[in-house]
Amino acid sequence: MTTPLTGKIALVAGATRGAGRQIAVQLGAAGATVYATGRSTRERRSEMGRPETIEETAELVTAAGGTGIAVAVDHLDPEQVRRLVARIDAEHGRLDVLVNDIWGADPLITWEKPVWEQPLDAGFRTLRLAVDTHIITSHFALPLLIRNPGGLVVEIGDGTKEYNDTEYRLSVFYDLAKVSVNRLAFSQAHELAPHGATAVALTPGWLRSEAMLEHFGVTEATWRDGAAKDPHFVMSETPAFVGRAVAALAADPDRARWNGRSVDSGGLAQVYGFTDLDGTRPHWARYHEEVVRPGKPADDTGYR
Repeated sequence: MTTPLTGKIALVAGATRGAGRQIAVQLGAAGATVYATGRSTRERRSEMGRPETIEETAELVTAAGGTGIAVAVDHLDPEQVRRLVARIDAEHGRLDVLVNDIWGADPLITWEKPVWEQPLDAGFRTLRLAVDTHIITSHFALPLLIRNPGGLVVEIGDGTKEYNDTEYRLSVFYDLAKVSVNRLAFSQAHELAPHGATAVALTPGWLRSEAMLEHFGVTEATWRDGAAKDPHFVMSETPAFVGRAVAALAADPDRARWNGRSVDSGGLAQVYGFTDLDGTRPHWARYHEEVVRPGKPADDTGYR
């Protein structure tokens, strides 16, 4: 196994589960030291109320070949984030990769209701969790990241800019949150370029997160049975796929070519050649445009 990120320091903010967990793991598999942050620990759960913890994530990073460091952080609290970055600086004096994957708003979303029927408190809390957390983290982390040229910031969202520009995301608050994450990458790209750093917006396809597997009543071993509930689930991907996308970006000496762009895991797989855990390269964005949007029957032939 090659370890192109040996000696690199990464912060995955929001690494408790789903995409964040596997981004941390795949960065570790490439040799990085990864600080995995979140609110869910073995002592205390976040408002998500799920069992996954940052300690588990850190252990998975180490088992994959990297060094995993779990730090409990509420990224809405500037002082907690400031202390986190100060610790990274004190322990390593550098930060090479920042992944803003903080979310945690699933229980707050009211789907398919107009804005006048949306609960405002939950909606504004969603925006704070989805946008404020990313800005707070970048505010404190980027001065350390730009200390050395070549740093990478990855904003993890849901949907590329092209997709979100044409699709209503079934809730005004969710819609605004996901559009904002893409725009944050674009804005930070302009601010980072003079310092030799790169910012990219990255989305997975249909992600088989822990919560998604539970929703479909399947496990990772039986995930294809989920197609009985939604036939297009045949195009879903593991969180490791987007994790490998981040690792590929971080290891690319020419990563600046992506600066300010909005990309997806399936598209990057075509460029870098990485695969999902089953050896396939699911390309959800292309599948959605050519199969889902025209209303064709589900069929993943030629899209993996």
